[in-house]
Amino acid sequence: MLSVQPDTKPKGCAGCNRKIKDRYLLKALDKYWHEDCLKCACCDCRLGEVGSTLYTKANLILCRRDYLRLFGVTGNCAACSKLIPAFEMVMRAKENVYHLDCFACQLCNQRFCVGDKFFLKNNMILCQTDYEEGLMKEGYGPQVR
Repeated sequence: MLSVQPDTKPKGCAGCNRKIKDRYLLKALDKYWHEDCLKCACCDCRLGEVGSTLYTKANLILCRRDYLRLFGVTGNCAACSKLIPAFEMVMRAKENVYHLDCFACQLCNQRFCVGDKFFLKNNMILCQTDYEEGLMKEGYGPQVR
């Protein structure tokens, strides 16, 4: 956001083509904008807010969410194999990516909270109880001394 100097002639807004007579103006993409004119082409959210990032592609000015929705790389969930939209929050375990709802023990369906211990065995997510039970069945459980 730039403050308009009183001795400069008003600049034209790239959004509405009117002169910018406001106290503040925005400069983006080497053009000047009214605060209300610089907005996402999809959702109309204002892009001049502090901390907002502007993306441009295919002659569109977009917010981060819409840019990722339209042009972001998506992947498949390792648990359900369904598509994960690029803007969605995910959980990762090694090279696997999961929907938040799918990130659970694949034997008992216990969901994990932040800080919970989980195990990845044969590409399956397991809670500590199911992992340890599996170790005992396979005969190589932790050694007790």
